[in-house]
Amino acid sequence: MKQNTDYPEVDFLYLSEQDMIKAGVEDMAGCIDTMDELFSLIGKGDYRMGGPNGNEHGIMMKFPKESDVPGMPLLCPDYRFVAMPAYVGGGFRLCGIKCYGSNQTNREQGLPRSILMLTLMDMYTGAPLAYMSANVLSAMRTGAVPGLGVRYLSVKDTKTVTIVGPGVMGRTAMLAFATEKPGITTVKIKGRGQKGIDDFIAFCKEKCPNIKNFIQCETEEEACRDSDIVYFGTTNAPTYDENPHAEAAWLKPGALVMSASALLMDHDFLADTSRCKLVSDNSKMYEGWAAGAELPVQKSVSTLLGMAFYDVVAEGRLPKSGVTDIGDIINGKAAGRTSEDQIIVYAVGGMPVEDVAWGYKVLQKAREKGIGIPLNLWNKPEFA
Repeated sequence: MKQNTDYPEVDFLYLSEQDMIKAGVEDMAGCIDTMDELFSLIGKGDYRMGGPNGNEHGIMMKFPKESDVPGMPLLCPDYRFVAMPAYVGGGFRLCGIKCYGSNQTNREQGLPRSILMLTLMDMYTGAPLAYMSANVLSAMRTGAVPGLGVRYLSVKDTKTVTIVGPGVMGRTAMLAFATEKPGITTVKIKGRGQKGIDDFIAFCKEKCPNIKNFIQCETEEEACRDSDIVYFGTTNAPTYDENPHAEAAWLKPGALVMSASALLMDHDFLADTSRCKLVSDNSKMYEGWAAGAELPVQKSVSTLLGMAFYDVVAEGRLPKSGVTDIGDIINGKAAGRTSEDQIIVYAVGGMPVEDVAWGYKVLQKAREKGIGIPLNLWNKPEFA
């Protein structure tokens, strides 16, 4: 058989952060709609991520706590490098890998804690379609997934929101909440520093003009009480017990509690179906993350709220069916909120399928508007 020597050129589009903004990456309403479409696909199994069960968040590299190797970097808070591969089906049908490096000391140099890039690829050949800045993209999808929770899980008359951790995650989550519930008028804020709180308030005044009341809170209890939506978006504390927590007694009937980062809650409360309902973005991700770990995995593997859900099930306090995935609610396979008094706890862990889906939508807009820099990988591959 004659070997094919008619090799096609491979070109891809480079999108800087400003290119991404021009192409609409900050369109929160569009991002939430895209997450709705994506999580319907997740509920149908039309997606794939890394690891043996196809549900891993990503592959993480950390440095050791101690080393006798000269020049070896040492472990410090949020210091890691991560590669997050994913495939999204449906109307997307492509693969992608989000990669990032993270270090809390970046802020001392005027840099974001994490610096992210996303590569989108043809699902058959692996040829690159785009290489794009992903900091804003990641922030938007991180806010949009809690916003999706508000779409399906919040009470109808939502007026008051709590934000514990008014950083980037808190800002984009608040933007998503205000997008879905324009009747929100009050925000209660618990932060670690006044500058972060002031920046959050300034952001809300610009992006969410319907919010009129800003209440600064000294404690998590003060922040949680009397809120319709309670959102935690803080980074991990130096020790496990120092991470934020929420108690059942602080929550009003009908409250929707969400966390995209560290949050500790009482397992007896989480296991009591008469008191609360547990909803996960993707319970299979937490199962895969916990594989082989000793209980409680939330303490030994991750402080994410979804790991607490896993612990409650693994400890035999709740059947596996006691955790509902948001994709099943979207697809009508499971019920969402069943009463206006029901307390719902929604766990969000972040997945690369979200970046791939929103990145693809932004790429489409960039192509339509002629935004970005076309780059050539090769006219003809040197080795084929």
